[in-house]
Amino acid sequence: MAATSRNDRRLSDEQLGELITLLKDVDTVELKLTVPQADQRAVVTGLQVDPLEAQIRQVFFFDTPDLALQSAGVVVRARRVQRKGDDSTIKLRPVVPHELPDDLRADAAFNVEVDAMPGGFVCSGTLKGTPRPGSILGHVHEGAPVRKMFSKAQRAFFAEHAPEGVALDDLQVLGPIFVLKLKWEPEELDRRLVAEVWLYPDGSRILELSTRCTTTEAFEVAAETRAFLTERGVELGGEQQTKTRTALEFFAKEIADAQSSE
Repeated sequence: MAATSRNDRRLSDEQLGELITLLKDVDTVELKLTVPQADQRAVVTGLQVDPLEAQIRQVFFFDTPDLALQSAGVVVRARRVQRKGDDSTIKLRPVVPHELPDDLRADAAFNVEVDAMPGGFVCSGTLKGTPRPGSILGHVHEGAPVRKMFSKAQRAFFAEHAPEGVALDDLQVLGPIFVLKLKWEPEELDRRLVAEVWLYPDGSRILELSTRCTTTEAFEVAAETRAFLTERGVELGGEQQTKTRTALEFFAKEIADAQSSE
């Protein structure tokens, strides 16, 4: 990946006002920061994390070759997680929380979350499910229907927001991508931090640092976490990258290249 530019990526007054209003209607907040690849080794050393504690994840995305779902703000994902089992997700972003149906908001499997990063934020609605054991590999290796990995509620959520004419069983596998996820709680911060390394097949990688908090403590946690990371030499002004978008675009290009060479 190319070197990233560095600047002070703080929210504008207008963005802050919009965020304050938005936080009144969401369930959780996740504060995120991606670290430029050139800085990743130094950051891991400075934060004194133990990579042997990381959990392995295998992530599969599903979309059309031209990424019609991504264009519509819909993400379809299934994961295999070491020592934890499988999960599936239908995500919609951006969303306006107060416009979502009450029955959907009441579903314990549905969460409305703000992802905030230096210079911006986005609100998403995520409906999670637990696939039948083996169904993810069953699809990947045996061509089982994509819809079998998702619950009835997830299929309905997808049908409501997917582009017209695009069904779950029409989607292609994009991936998998391997992810290393590590959780730890620095004594100086007294809060759990998460480091995720997404390993792309071309050798590039994205390192994301994050922490989750409630809506009422979001600004306090952001200030504390920012100070903690700055003290340990973590650059906060680097260009931010989106893990999912990067993965989708990478694998869609692979499909296009394969088709063009036939």
